[in-house]
Amino acid sequence: MLPQPTTIPEQHTGGKSDNWFSIIADTDKGAASLFKTAVERLLDVNNWSRLCGISSASFRLTDEKGTEVDRPIKPGDHFRIDIPGPGTVTGKGYDWVEIEKIEPHLNPCAEWEAIAITVRSAPNPLNEDQHTAHFFSEEATSTFLVKRDKKRVTAEVHGRNEKPNTATGNTLDNLRNTVVGTAALTGFSDIQWKQLVKGILS
Repeated sequence: MLPQPTTIPEQHTGGKSDNWFSIIADTDKGAASLFKTAVERLLDVNNWSRLCGISSASFRLTDEKGTEVDRPIKPGDHFRIDIPGPGTVTGKGYDWVEIEKIEPHLNPCAEWEAIAITVRSAPNPLNEDQHTAHFFSEEATSTFLVKRDKKRVTAEVHGRNEKPNTATGNTLDNLRNTVVGTAALTGFSDIQWKQLVKGILS
């Protein structure tokens, strides 16, 4: 069995979510090929919205200073997220997360391999305001995972410690985050993540 990467943080507070999708290939070679393609799609953050569908959020990869980049991801990079509806003053219209950890277990000659990316709600890197610029508070993380166990290839998204961010220092931002964060906790985020995990393997 494939050991679960240690990247997924423990659940301590607020809500949590787990979304996954698997495909069983006909052969080991087919599974290895599908896994390779899935990893490429996972790392291509700028194209996630295409995988999620037209009603999803838009994702852009930036460096640690908030400048858009088109290259492999690395710890310290950010995702700039444009969700449908109003943004925040704190995030200059966007929600922001920072890549906290990348954990690769890549070995095409082995029976299993995996890669996991954990991101955390973060301040907007484009300004000096250090308040968290995301509808979830700074405790919240999302872990994006692709794994292969023999002929089975699985894509997963795990949310942990999810609760609305009401500590932005801006009353309107706090209200917006309460509405959006509560909606996400009641299942709206799951719709997007279900589409993403299927898109990564389709």
